[in-house]
Amino acid sequence: MPGPHAVGAERADGRPPVAPLPAAGLIDLRGRPGPAFRLHCPADAVVVVSGLPGSGKSTLLARWADRAAVIDPRTTHVDCEAVMPAWLPYPVYRPWARLRHLARMRAALRARGPLLVHDCGSRPWLRRWLGRSAARTGRTLHLVLLDVGAAEALTGQESRRRWAPRRVFARHRRGLGRLLAAIDRDGAAAVPEATSLLLLDRVSRERAAAVEFTGPGPAAAGPR
Repeated sequence: MPGPHAVGAERADGRPPVAPLPAAGLIDLRGRPGPAFRLHCPADAVVVVSGLPGSGKSTLLARWADRAAVIDPRTTHVDCEAVMPAWLPYPVYRPWARLRHLARMRAALRARGPLLVHDCGSRPWLRRWLGRSAARTGRTLHLVLLDVGAAEALTGQESRRRWAPRRVFARHRRGLGRLLAAIDRDGAAAVPEATSLLLLDRVSRERAAAVEFTGPGPAAAGPR
């Protein structure tokens, strides 16, 4: 499966160069060591970062957030929590928070410019909706899927001191498991709404240094 190649000489700060990685087709970097890379996407691309709660989605998006607007359900959760009585549990107003989150995504999709979306990856209907919405404005959808396993995701929840309810985590795990099984079986055809599909594990996730929205990105240098 393709992987990025480092190009150019060592950078002025002495750090190794960052390899370009064009967002096209299925790119499986699980279990593949290599240099840090920069994902190159079209200028108006919608990039969805998916994975289990605690898999590192927010960390990765924070690393990329200087390049595009970020839509994160956690932001809506916090905003809704701020206007609700402290004694009212979140599950009571969760439907309202979800509607607000969908409204924010709809508004962001209608605007121009690149977009980063935080998603659990377990809801096929949401990916299809994102794909249709992006296509209506002449944009492409790109999926970055973090496959780090349940144990690593639970460790991530522990480190951030914020836990997904057990039933919610189990539901996301089942949904993501079905998606990964479909990808292993059918390849990129399992996610027809996405122009590219990038699979990362715990190690390759740390190699995802940056994202650029400047067109199709540079061509790969030779076989990867």
